[in-house]
Amino acid sequence: MRIFSCETHINHALDMFVAEEKTFPMMEKLNEEEMLSTSCTYCNISAIYLVAHENDDTRCR
Repeated sequence: MRIFSCETHINHALDMFVAEEKTFPMMEKLNEEEMLSTSCTYCNISAIYLVAHENDDTRCR
């Protein structure tokens, strides 16, 4: 599971990840290029964070 999140929805993204995956996620800040091309999973604002499994090393959509 990978969730892209804006500042407004980061708490919801973390809660949803834990509820569905039953484990704690890794939260990583996206770089400038990724922010420009990625929108939040919950709205149309640019994503700032990636919430995913710690071993999820695939950054591209």
